[in-house]
Amino acid sequence: MSFDLLVFDLDGTLIDSALDLALSVNAACLQVGYPELEHETIFSYVGDGAPMLIKRSLGKGAPRSDADDALQLFLEYYSDHMLDNTRLYPGVLESLDVFRSAGKKMAVLTNKPERFSRRIIDGLELPDYFFQIYGGDTFDQKKPDPEGLCRLMDEAEVESERTLMVGDSSVDILTAVNSGAKSCGVTYGLRPESLKTHPPDILVDAMPELAAHLGLVIEAA
Repeated sequence: MSFDLLVFDLDGTLIDSALDLALSVNAACLQVGYPELEHETIFSYVGDGAPMLIKRSLGKGAPRSDADDALQLFLEYYSDHMLDNTRLYPGVLESLDVFRSAGKKMAVLTNKPERFSRRIIDGLELPDYFFQIYGGDTFDQKKPDPEGLCRLMDEAEVESERTLMVGDSSVDILTAVNSGAKSCGVTYGLRPESLKTHPPDILVDAMPELAAHLGLVIEAA
């Protein structure tokens, strides 16, 4: 399979941000009088944007006012702690180097707020790899709405059949389907179980495996 445009999800795909997200959610829950949650439970709620993450964490029946307060507290706490523990997944940096060397156009499309996404990518010294970074608040609708991915294809001047959406959840796979692009699911992320419901065109256990699928070789260190 050959692609000219690679579009990556962020959390659970390029970066392991799970601990910072969980700590931020629990800090917000405690401040509005709700119990802390197990980290694994919070991980399963990630992928549809911060408002939905907080709504799920507070549970059904939580008043709208509590959800609004918790969301604001979450965003404030996460803004100060988003890079405390967040790191690239193994093999990601090496893979990005190979993709860039092969002339692939690359972008990030995430449901995380754009300003946070850009700060993390800057903090991990990644901005030179991507021609564009779009977040969950960039457009009127979040993934799996196809607007963001279609915009990236237009900007890159790459057709859908030459575009690959890479992510760790069904949200990313459906985004690809809705835009006519192909998809790659990664099993190491936050919501790999959702890939069983919506199988991707390619499934990998590590980012270097995607390079191999594309006929690219990552040299051993």
